[in-house]
Amino acid sequence: MNSAVRGLTFSTVFEAAADAMILADDAGRIAVVNPTAQRLLGYTGGELEGVTVEMLIAPRYRKQYRYYQDLFLRRPAKRAMSAGNELIVLNRDGKEMLLDISLSPVKKKQQLFVLIIFNAARRRLDTEEALRISEERLRLAKQAAGLGIFDYDFKRNIVFWDKQMRKLWGKNSENTVSYEEFVAAIHPEDREARQLAIEKAMDPASNGEFKAQYRIINPQNGMERWISAHGRVYFESGHPHRLIGVTRDVTEQKKIQKKLQLQRDETESILKQQVAARTASAIAHELNQPLAAISAYSEVVLHALGSGSSSYSHLKRALEGCVEQAQRAGRSLHELLAFLQKGELVTERSSLTEIVYEALNVVYNDGYGRFRPVLLLQENLPEVRCNRTQIQKVLVNLFRNAIEAMRNLDSPDLTIITRLETTGEVEVAEVIVQDSGPGFDPNLMKRIFEPFFTTKPTGIGMGLAISRALIEANGGRLWIDTNAKPGAKFHFTLPFEPS
Repeated sequence: MNSAVRGLTFSTVFEAAADAMILADDAGRIAVVNPTAQRLLGYTGGELEGVTVEMLIAPRYRKQYRYYQDLFLRRPAKRAMSAGNELIVLNRDGKEMLLDISLSPVKKKQQLFVLIIFNAARRRLDTEEALRISEERLRLAKQAAGLGIFDYDFKRNIVFWDKQMRKLWGKNSENTVSYEEFVAAIHPEDREARQLAIEKAMDPASNGEFKAQYRIINPQNGMERWISAHGRVYFESGHPHRLIGVTRDVTEQKKIQKKLQLQRDETESILKQQVAARTASAIAHELNQPLAAISAYSEVVLHALGSGSSSYSHLKRALEGCVEQAQRAGRSLHELLAFLQKGELVTERSSLTEIVYEALNVVYNDGYGRFRPVLLLQENLPEVRCNRTQIQKVLVNLFRNAIEAMRNLDSPDLTIITRLETTGEVEVAEVIVQDSGPGFDPNLMKRIFEPFFTTKPTGIGMGLAISRALIEANGGRLWIDTNAKPGAKFHFTLPFEPS
């Protein structure tokens, strides 16, 4: 022990203590009072020396004090402060104070002394009251927000859950449940995606954040509800220890989102049909006159050849008229397309990985969430030069087509690959989107990029044609792999940002 510590006396520590202390003999007479106790009780100097401790206790509590004193003297041992060890003490002005009390034996030369420590019980009671109010506010906030709280202990493989969670799961069990029983209520189609989210959060290299949306089936009534879960994984010595989070019932929100999405899809379909109809009408109008002229010239030639009375010069003029009108039709068509596509293409440096994730989020938010994305995104891929919005639209269209093609599969996989590819002597970024659906008929595959060609009952056949046009406008190519199995496999390229 340090020599300086050995030099400390009881009186030094007694005088310096922050708690109020009184040292009394075994008869209950006060021997000494420390400065803190003097200030607490309102006495100074040696005013309390020789006075019995009982005289400081409010009369109605003196019997209780004597009980403590007798109990202590029969078996001298430490009696710590705790709930139930409160006494009403009188200060010098006779004002009552609720104090906690603890007793400790002190022996000196075979004489027993009692060290009495007082502490204001009001502070503890105020703290307890503040805690109670805080807990009540938290309960009300949880109730208002419909939040349930869970704590998944990885080592013990059990889940601690509150009343709201048990209500959602349709369970009347205790505060804990086995993880297997907890997962049993989750919709089978959503378990894998939820587990992947947990495993991602359990990775020590991640920030431990857990986010997932999944369906649960109430075993009591079979009702299906959507749950949004947010939480965080906590680590011990670099290993995942527990997942703590909250859940919220978002079923009504999902219904509203689905309804709005159906309305958006319907509006988008009508708009596409109107655009297609107007485009077709404009093309027909521009081509009608030259085609009519070509038809008339052709009839003249055929009639002349049939009658045998036409001269070479007449045939030549008629055929020249056909050529002229065909060229006119071509010029009109190019002018019309240029008008429809007018406007300067605005491009920027962009990360393909970010665009892929943005497109996936759009697809998820649009209700196309029933698939497992397999992401093979090349790290440190150079940035590309493109119109970010247009490339995102292309990806969303490819993702939607793939998901619709896999609608009847039990385990749909959507594989998305980004990589560096060399075309000729030029390096470009390549994106591959492959589904695990039934794929295309080889005879239909040749026509999928044709305008107005579609394999969907409600499609108008413009999605892939527009997607190819957008990719080409951004300096790339879009094609389908005719030998891909399983499913359909689309590729497109984009130029890198010049260094």
